[in-house]
Amino acid sequence: HTLVANYPVIGLKTVADFSQAAGVSSPTILRFVARLGFQNYPEFQGALQDELAAQLQSPLSRGTAPRPASGDAPMLEAVIDNLRETFRHVSQKQIGEIASLIANPRAKIFLAGGRFTDPIARYAAAHMSIIRPDVFHLAGQESHWRDRLVDMGKRDVLLIFDIRRYQESLLHFAEKANQRGVQTVLFTDQWLSPIARFARHVVAGRTSVPSAWDSSASLFVVAETLIGALTAKLEAESATRMAEMERLR
Repeated sequence: HTLVANYPVIGLKTVADFSQAAGVSSPTILRFVARLGFQNYPEFQGALQDELAAQLQSPLSRGTAPRPASGDAPMLEAVIDNLRETFRHVSQKQIGEIASLIANPRAKIFLAGGRFTDPIARYAAAHMSIIRPDVFHLAGQESHWRDRLVDMGKRDVLLIFDIRRYQESLLHFAEKANQRGVQTVLFTDQWLSPIARFARHVVAGRTSVPSAWDSSASLFVVAETLIGALTAKLEAESATRMAEMERLR
């Protein structure tokens, strides 16, 4: 929990600093690192430094990196690999738990995304608003998001989509929502948005492809999987709601 809440900075500090922050002994930190598969603490820190460098990459820097030869890692194979790897780490149990949060009839559901991930939030909100009431996509200017905080409380759920390079405004918004007791579900990439420190659930999709741009395909499929789970959980309620909608057309 300490590592995720301060990721990756706390892991770049000394073993003594890490152990003090976590409230455990230095040998416990070293055993933890070993369980993660590293031979020693410097190797662990080297991996964190590589991840931090990857987090900070821009499309420009990725565009100037050496490209794989044709056939080595084409886009289609890379996206399929991303899907497999994403769902190797995202369990049906976790999807079910998130669906249960969203299915709570007393909760309001808010969805937001960044510059490239907001279309996923909007897509998910469009489906969820058919399945259940009180679903709100936070669009438009960021000042409008902050105005919605007054309507958010401990029963409510905030779904945020954020991939590298992470959006500062989303982080500030998630922090304010957390202070109001809102339950946050984060959909991010393998490098983890800093919003993870405020999230009850973190779903890390794989996004890296042989391109200057990351792929959001895995997060779209995660969103569709969640929509399906929510529909099944609210089967009777959603059927009644959709039938009423059809009568009103």
